[in-house]
Amino acid sequence: MATIALTKDNFEQIVNGNEMVLVDFWAPWCGPCKGFAPVFEASSEKHADIVFGKVNTDDEQDLAASFNIRSIPTLMLFRERVILFSQAGALPGSALEQVINQGRDIDMAMVHKEIADRESSSQAKA
Repeated sequence: MATIALTKDNFEQIVNGNEMVLVDFWAPWCGPCKGFAPVFEASSEKHADIVFGKVNTDDEQDLAASFNIRSIPTLMLFRERVILFSQAGALPGSALEQVINQGRDIDMAMVHKEIADRESSSQAKA
């Protein structure tokens, strides 16, 4: 599956409508972004069950700001609408595969329970 361009208009729909979404925040002038692009694209061809999206931070400054993107490339992995991974810097193919495999292996029932527990304890303190 090819990568798709994510914008403020489709970002929420894509992340909420797919189990796993890998997002590359990039810019056309960024050297490391250009170097990472073929790695990201190749991985998208191997993992048809994952949505690979790219956010052009020049065109989507508000979207990038909403995720506190300070350097590019920045890679984020969403699973079931939860950010499981966020890291600035280009990854080699093997490291990207590791991120994907770890994202698949996480017990999301436990993650959602931890989030719910945190939310209920912070509401109890308020």
